[in-house]
Amino acid sequence: MKAIGVIPARWGATRFEGKVLADLLGKPVIQHVWENAKKAKTLDSLVIAADDERIIKVVEGFGGKAVYTSPDQPSGTDRLAEVVNPLDVKIAVNIQGDEPLVKPIMIDNLVMALENEKEAQMATMIKRIEDSSELTNSSVVKVVIDKNGYALYFSRYAIPYNRTAETDEKKRPVYFKHIGLYAFTKDFLFIFRNLPKSSLENAEKLEQLRVLEYGYKIKTVETKFDTVGVDTPEDLHRVREILLSER
Repeated sequence: MKAIGVIPARWGATRFEGKVLADLLGKPVIQHVWENAKKAKTLDSLVIAADDERIIKVVEGFGGKAVYTSPDQPSGTDRLAEVVNPLDVKIAVNIQGDEPLVKPIMIDNLVMALENEKEAQMATMIKRIEDSSELTNSSVVKVVIDKNGYALYFSRYAIPYNRTAETDEKKRPVYFKHIGLYAFTKDFLFIFRNLPKSSLENAEKLEQLRVLEYGYKIKTVETKFDTVGVDTPEDLHRVREILLSER
């Protein structure tokens, strides 16, 4: 198998318990994610990694494939690793279970990036920031990249710092935000899991910084599409309005 997509789906969430099963225009959030990811052309398999039988029951009800993973897994990346560990697969894509706006082309672009960029062990998605309010929002993770599209650093602060306060759009630095969609080579996924948490990771609370701090590369792929993670009921309302506007 070349590539598998895994959608981690956790029941417990501090701000919005059971959010992956919340109703979104007549379907649970997780079903929107599944249906969009299913359209990706580069995935040989797609599975939802759930930690609760309620999620599995709903997924099987709409025809999706779900597997039970330990509720003790500390992150979606660990849930991903639990699923792919026994599989003969080259690339694993971590697709957030609470992002119903994910596009199949985003998944395809990440898989192709890992196939084409032999120096990268991991790939992720970025988007140019168009709304200046996102620069000061610590929930929006910013990223700076090198000339070849490899990540240099991720931060909750606005980077790069615009020291001259340049207002001319042609001279202002370009700001990118990070979209939490990841692809790993299987080998690197397990290297990453075994790396001790890094100081930068602990400071920013961003696990991708562990990759950079230990000297590995992350290839970034720019997209024109945005996503909205459903972390609160307010986010759910926002996504509902976006989907209605697209009809």
